[in-house]
Amino acid sequence: MFIRRILLLAAAATLACAQGNVSINGSPDRKTGEGEGPFDRMVIRGITMIDGTGAPARGPVDIVIRNNRIAEIRSVGAPGVPIPERGRPPKGTKEIDGTGMYIMPGFVDLHVHTGGAPKAPDAEYVHKLWMAHGVTSVRGVPFGGMDWSLKERERSAKNQIVAPRLFTYHRPFTGEGWDTSAAQTPESARAWVRWANEKGIDGIKLGAQDPEIMAALLDEGKKFGLGSTAHLDQMGVVRMNARDAVRLGLGTVTHFYGIFESLLKDYTIQPYPLNHNYNNEQDRFGQVSRLWDKIYPRGSKEWNDFLDELLQRRVFMDPTMTIYSAGRDLERARTFEWHDRYTLPSLWAFYQPSRTDHGSYWYYWTTEDEYNWKKFYQVWMSLINDYKNKGGRVTTGTDAGFIYQTFGFAYVQELEMLREAGFHPLEVIRSATLYGAQALHEPKGKPIEFGIIRPGLLADLVIVDQNPLENLKVLYGTGAVRLNDQTGRSERVGGVEAAGGCRRHGRARQGEGPFGHQPRITERGAGLRPATPAVMPACGNAGKDASMASLKARFTSH
Repeated sequence: MFIRRILLLAAAATLACAQGNVSINGSPDRKTGEGEGPFDRMVIRGITMIDGTGAPARGPVDIVIRNNRIAEIRSVGAPGVPIPERGRPPKGTKEIDGTGMYIMPGFVDLHVHTGGAPKAPDAEYVHKLWMAHGVTSVRGVPFGGMDWSLKERERSAKNQIVAPRLFTYHRPFTGEGWDTSAAQTPESARAWVRWANEKGIDGIKLGAQDPEIMAALLDEGKKFGLGSTAHLDQMGVVRMNARDAVRLGLGTVTHFYGIFESLLKDYTIQPYPLNHNYNNEQDRFGQVSRLWDKIYPRGSKEWNDFLDELLQRRVFMDPTMTIYSAGRDLERARTFEWHDRYTLPSLWAFYQPSRTDHGSYWYYWTTEDEYNWKKFYQVWMSLINDYKNKGGRVTTGTDAGFIYQTFGFAYVQELEMLREAGFHPLEVIRSATLYGAQALHEPKGKPIEFGIIRPGLLADLVIVDQNPLENLKVLYGTGAVRLNDQTGRSERVGGVEAAGGCRRHGRARQGEGPFGHQPRITERGAGLRPATPAVMPACGNAGKDASMASLKARFTSH
């Protein structure tokens, strides 16, 4: 399997972490040679731009980057004809030929964890898979332990490691130094928010806390500009569904929990089988899909009133459809082509049926289970698409590392599932870029620093050699298969060519790479096998981490 091309440039942030009591090895310090720049002035020439706003592609354009920010975007001609040199920006300190390529804002994943022992003990593996798929900013919910996450965010901000930009959200009443034995009350909830804010977290990852606790957490968090997202779990959703939570000020509803429960038609709680046990994960994940025919139907007053309320309150919907998709076709998820080379043996082992490993609930998965999950997705996707069509903001998240969803690859599948739900490809890219950036910046009361391609913003960018609007599959690290009519053979197109935690951008010739205080990029030359890393330059610095290639070299597959 060949690794081909994505040129990724991104404002880097990083993280190494321990999830709760689970240990994980931090990414190693960036080594000598893992970077180039920064450049006073870099020019990406003759490229086609997808700017992230939903506007159509435009090109050729020349993009000028000074240090780590976009300085100018200049239209320089028409497609299919030579570009006249007159009127083009002057030569830069670094030049990138973008002819025939496409540039987009770096992608944002709003729901991630960073593995951990035993399934994925090295953060480097996770970070590089994210970046190899164009994911340049991530929200940990959480990445790992609070102190660990904050420390690695600092390392990332200083470009000391190869990883995406990091935003760290944490669960209430957690964190090294907090007395977890203390009673949970509205007063202690407010005290925890103040304490965690002093520690430096970016936001709160809530469950379905009791109403008085939820109200205190959200109210206190808003005073300090902390973002909020919630997994409204089945043990608490009977008192805190999505409608309840957004009325208290919740900013993002993640997964589907709490949404279907807000629309129950003939019940006030889910009518579970009488032998249902939440701690039996096949019960937990098998029964939730049975809600598809228990709610008010699409187009009903109740359906529309619910979505209108979310819209009026400017709630972000972060579905993470990919993480549950094995439920509707287990065999497909088990046989993804990338498992063989890029899923760690330890992660593969974690995916196998287990009574103790979270999300490994395939004790006896049946046709009936898959039937109900397929019906569930039909309803869920209709609701997501209707919210988008009303003007609601739908974002992209993965929750990978469980249920046969491997880091990075799961992100592109999420994009494809938005397309399946009815999103135009330009709407998919907007969800992956602009809306993700807004979800991270708005709670802080700050304008976005990335998420669209505009002068003045960070040059946090992704470059690919195929048109992603025609085929989102070219964003997979393994690329897409296409018949070459000249040779009569199939070939790989797209895929990862360069990846890095770039603080800004670009493409260049083989042998260079991006990094440092500028875009960090790592290239995977066309046709290179995973164990053969090649590097490319980036906007300001280049990073020679050769994500996908070096992963194969460093980590053994099953």
